[in-house]
Amino acid sequence: METRDALGIIELASIYKGYHVQDEVLKSANVEKLVARSICSGKYLIIVRGAVADVETAINIAREVGGFSVVNLTVIPRVDPRVFPAITGTTMLETKSGAGVPAMLIIETFSVASAIKAADCAVKEADLDIIRVHIAMAVGGKGIVVMTGDIASLEAAAQPAVQSVKEDGMLAGYVLIKNPHEDVLRDLI
Repeated sequence: METRDALGIIELASIYKGYHVQDEVLKSANVEKLVARSICSGKYLIIVRGAVADVETAINIAREVGGFSVVNLTVIPRVDPRVFPAITGTTMLETKSGAGVPAMLIIETFSVASAIKAADCAVKEADLDIIRVHIAMAVGGKGIVVMTGDIASLEAAAQPAVQSVKEDGMLAGYVLIKNPHEDVLRDLI
């Protein structure tokens, strides 16, 4: 049985082409739509999930149908299952009564794909919780990854995650916040 742990990220410079590409991809490839919406600067973002071969098919369809409007097409294979809820905004932060979050790591990237790659890399490196992967909307097409956990785990995760984004030239910045104030944490989840 083939696992549905690959992501396809399709970024287009045209909204009408975005709807057209989304329709063709969903009709022709065995993938699940996670995100499909217009984003900042008049672009359109589609994120699909499926088996690697199916996601590659979706990307090929997007390339063909999207034509002039294609900005970026990315396949990320073997994504950790903890990343999916953070992309779709369905994660829950659970803390013991009276206990705060020991630390929070925030990574900001210049692209949607690099934010998702950073989240995947970090969660595979250390025991942490991905609270949010905020992509494109109201952040100028950027991505923001918010993770919580103990300081040692977040420090261990930060190095490879940040390095992977730097290698793509997409790192806007990052910060490790120890004992984040509850208002700051609430703003980010």
